[in-house]
Amino acid sequence: MGHDHAHGTDSNRRRLTLVIGIVSVVLLLEVIGAWLTGSLALLADAGHMLSDLLGLIVALTATVMASRPATDRATFGFQRTEVFGALINGLILLGVAGVVSVAAIARLITPGESAVLPAPMLIVAIIGLAANIAGILLLRPAAAGSINMRGAYLEVLGDALGSVAVIVAAISILITGFTQADAVASLVIAALIVPRAFVLLRDVVRVFSQSTPADTDISEIRRHLLGTDGVVDVHDVHVWAITSGAHVFTAHIVVEATVLAHGTDALLDELSGCLSKHFDVAHSTFQLEPTEHAEHEGHQHR
Repeated sequence: MGHDHAHGTDSNRRRLTLVIGIVSVVLLLEVIGAWLTGSLALLADAGHMLSDLLGLIVALTATVMASRPATDRATFGFQRTEVFGALINGLILLGVAGVVSVAAIARLITPGESAVLPAPMLIVAIIGLAANIAGILLLRPAAAGSINMRGAYLEVLGDALGSVAVIVAAISILITGFTQADAVASLVIAALIVPRAFVLLRDVVRVFSQSTPADTDISEIRRHLLGTDGVVDVHDVHVWAITSGAHVFTAHIVVEATVLAHGTDALLDELSGCLSKHFDVAHSTFQLEPTEHAEHEGHQHR
């Protein structure tokens, strides 16, 4: 498992490094394009991409930190650094959405005299979309297993949708001459950013509050454990996540007296194996108790 985790970390690091290179080039292109064309939508997409670049750098840093081994002062290691990275990403996204929205509304209210050049705007947006698609393909395989990588993936996905909005706006201006489509596209980009930011922040709050992971059913876990030979009762069950994909489980297990008399190694192996196989729990701790001890415990949790 340690080798697989290290391999996954190295793979994530390579993916993030490649995407950072792609985003940096396209960001520069979009800033130049926004300046030359007068397009607020391109500038908004560039601002979104800047937040992505900062977020990706944070994600890369978090991935490197998360691979550090545990110490006496950080007994679970540094995996939760990924969650801090996701938190920063979410806050950056909300900030960019706010700035873009204010600028777009101001342009709708007072359009100004500067004309938007739709043809070069369209070319830059198409290049940006192609780069975003490349980033999506690089990050998608790692997005399911890490909240940090999912944050990076969602940012690049949002950029792709933003590029589509800019393309639609450029085509609209070319066909109809309606230059306000540029400001409308900026608001669309902001609207795309906000829900993704809240989804990411919701996942961060769930981890920090040590809530039961969304894909974990404690009742089902209890049923599995109670089906183990020698187990009489299961209580004081707690499940939380250090980061996405790294679940921790603790419980008090009431067992028959014969189990304690003949050794508990086999039972512990069976219990931990059950959690690892069926519920993807990486770290489990059990307190084995005789029936008489459980009966006089002062306080029990379900």
